[in-house]
Amino acid sequence: MLLAAQFMANVDTAIVNIAAPSIQSDLGASGGEAGLVISGYVMAYAVLLVTGARLGSLHGHRRVFTIGMTVFTAASLACALAPGSVVLIVARVVQGAGAALMVPQVLSGIQLHFTGQQRIKALGYYAIALSGGAVAGQALGGVLIAADLFGTGWRPIFLINVPVGLLLIAAALRVMPRDEEARETQELDLRGMALLSAAVLLLIVPLLLGTDQGWPAWTWVCLGLSLPVLVGFRLSQRALSARGGRPLIAEEVIRQPAVRWWLCAHAMTTMTYFALLFVLAVYLQDGLGRGPAYAGLAMVSWVAAFGLGGPLLARTPERSRAVMPALGCLVLAAGYVAICACLVAGQRSGPVMFGLLGLGGLGLGISSNSLIGAMTFALPERYAADLSGVISTNGQLAAALGVATLGGIYLSLAASGSASLSVHALEVVLGISAVLSLLSAAAAQLANRRRAADAASGAP
Repeated sequence: MLLAAQFMANVDTAIVNIAAPSIQSDLGASGGEAGLVISGYVMAYAVLLVTGARLGSLHGHRRVFTIGMTVFTAASLACALAPGSVVLIVARVVQGAGAALMVPQVLSGIQLHFTGQQRIKALGYYAIALSGGAVAGQALGGVLIAADLFGTGWRPIFLINVPVGLLLIAAALRVMPRDEEARETQELDLRGMALLSAAVLLLIVPLLLGTDQGWPAWTWVCLGLSLPVLVGFRLSQRALSARGGRPLIAEEVIRQPAVRWWLCAHAMTTMTYFALLFVLAVYLQDGLGRGPAYAGLAMVSWVAAFGLGGPLLARTPERSRAVMPALGCLVLAAGYVAICACLVAGQRSGPVMFGLLGLGGLGLGISSNSLIGAMTFALPERYAADLSGVISTNGQLAAALGVATLGGIYLSLAASGSASLSVHALEVVLGISAVLSLLSAAAAQLANRRRAADAASGAP
């Protein structure tokens, strides 16, 4: 049930990418307004994830999850009924805020209620929800728009959330454990929340809008300002902790070098995945002239192979699990190289290419499962909410960065839209993705070494 909520949130991150042209045409929206329909959701989602995690810790995961799902479902209905672009943009922002309340409770719940092998299995399903939701969003968007049910065009992509959301709300009230009295009595760190939200906003807005707008001066100003604001957030957290208060993110979560390296590895692999989702859809539709349904279904083999990562890890001997994050990153790099070789050999799309996408999916499945698992096992359960917010925010920022950088590289190289230039642009993106995956493997190994060194010295 919790994983279904995670799946829905990721579906709505991706589904509007396919629907944007239809929305723009139907509502008479400008290009900028259509962009805000996509990015408004992601901005609210990314900015409020850490806050959503802390609210769950303070007020109960069941309560905050149910509130978030209610907001998400109501906003989905508002999106489906929106008479104009402004209403749709506002509803999408509210929808993203609802997702930010419910999603952190998923990973927190896994860390709090599962241990050992059961946690590894649960994390495998969690990773499938993350990856599968994004691909399902593209596939479902293409199919629903092509079907044009009852002449409603793009509106069913939001309307479908309403009955599912109502079922999940009922299931949450029935199945989720009742919230105990809050373990933490401190109030929410409003100053820290404001500083972190500002820092994430200064990062995410230019990354989401910069490519379409040609990277004007304001995007670089925002990116430059994000660093001092982030430093200010860090200093405020240390000061609050020194006074005996409870910071928004516990110092112990990001103090461990191993956790920081694992986050770096996870960010780089996530960058390549979300960039590939975007680039492959543009390549197949604009470069090769395929339809949205074809483009949306192209990543099915990736998701199918991704799902094997969890079961493989569950069957891996405990002594070998430390090497699995790096191994997964290496398999992911091999997948990108194999797809690039397929393009060089003249296979621009089709079964061979889609089959090789499965190799990349397997690598990402192994790396994502093992990296998230390593982080949850490295920290006590009292930091579950903090870690959940950090991992989720890290993933959202990495996804936006991947689309902005690798997606921007593809669009600049394939500017004319010709098939040959599109193939070359995709080859370049795949090459960069392979390098990033190799760097992820190195980061994962560095994390293992630091973890082993800490264990040898008796550090927590």
